[in-house]
Parts: sequence; C-alpha cells; structure tokens
Amino acid sequence: MSGVWFFKNNGVIRLVENPAAESNGGGSRRKVLVHLPSGQVVSSYSSLEQILNELGWERYYGGDPDLFQFHKQSSIDLISLPRDFSKFNSVYMYDIVIKNPNIFHVRDM
Repeated sequence: MSGVWFFKNNGVIRLVENPAAESNGGGSRRKVLVHLPSGQVVSSYSSLEQILNELGWERYYGGDPDLFQFHKQSSIDLISLPRDFSKFNSVYMYDIVIKNPNIFHVRDM
C-alpha cells in the first residue's frame, strides 16, 4: 500500500494513493481486486464471498452489523468489509491480498 497519509486537526486520517493526481484536480486511478486463478475482477460481494468460501473463509456474524466479516477456522485472521460495496476501496483490497497470498492482486483499472 503506497501513498501519503493526511492527518487533520480533528484526528481524522486518510490515505491518498496518488497525491500528485489529486492535487492536479484529477482523481486517483480506480483500483480493482483481481482473482488471479480465474483472472476475473471482483465486482460484487457475492462473487467475493464465493471465492473466499472456496478458500476456507466463512462468514462471521458476531461482529459489527455494518460490516461483512469473514474468518478462517485455521487462523486468527478476520476480514472486515463495509456493507456498501461502493465503499470497498484499496485498503480493504490489500487486506484481502495479504491474507490470501498468490490468490488476489490489486491493479489499476
């Protein structure tokens, strides 16, 4: 995960992945999560959930109701995603990549 972290006086922080593009008025390039074995871009939570289930991840219902969460019986890892797929950004994508090496990749669209 690369970029610049911006801290505000009220304690809010945010990651700007391409600060030059943002300062020039352009938006940063959109990132997509790619399932490497199939080469498919993950475009919905239903497709992501199917892939994660095949990898041994299970839905976890004991947490925050505003999140989709997945856990593995064989590890202490927990994947937490915003319920609204439009808020699914590169921070969540990289979390999935790290917890599933060689299965997913984040690319510029």
